[in-house]
Amino acid sequence: MGTRKKGLEFAKHITEIIAKSTGFENHLQKVTILDGGDGACTAELKVDQDHVNLYKFMHGGYIITLVDMITTYALMSKPCHPGVSVDLSVNFLNGVKLGDDVVIEANLTKMGKYLAFIDCTLKNKNNDLLIAKGTHLKYIKFE
Repeated sequence: MGTRKKGLEFAKHITEIIAKSTGFENHLQKVTILDGGDGACTAELKVDQDHVNLYKFMHGGYIITLVDMITTYALMSKPCHPGVSVDLSVNFLNGVKLGDDVVIEANLTKMGKYLAFIDCTLKNKNNDLLIAKGTHLKYIKFE
């Protein structure tokens, strides 16, 4: 399921996966994959009404979803099996409001025989303020 594609080819490949999804990945329809390959993925999102809480800030659950999915795409760019989550941790550092642009960057930091470690940041594109930092540990040994 992984891919050796990089750059725009990678972005197009992941965008097609999202577009064809009939499951949970439908929540990423408004995410734009900008770049990726070799253990990395960069995406962007304009915070829309679908992404915010009662106070018009991006919902924490959606931030966690972004960390989960964008780190998985980074892992898939190695290529390898997308794995299954063993641990997912997110630190919320600043809020982001309706209408703001968010840049999501994920990078594979280590891949062993059984586990992959992927880090992720979400930043406000307008002021470069760090919104959240996440780490994702995935089991990848499938045959």
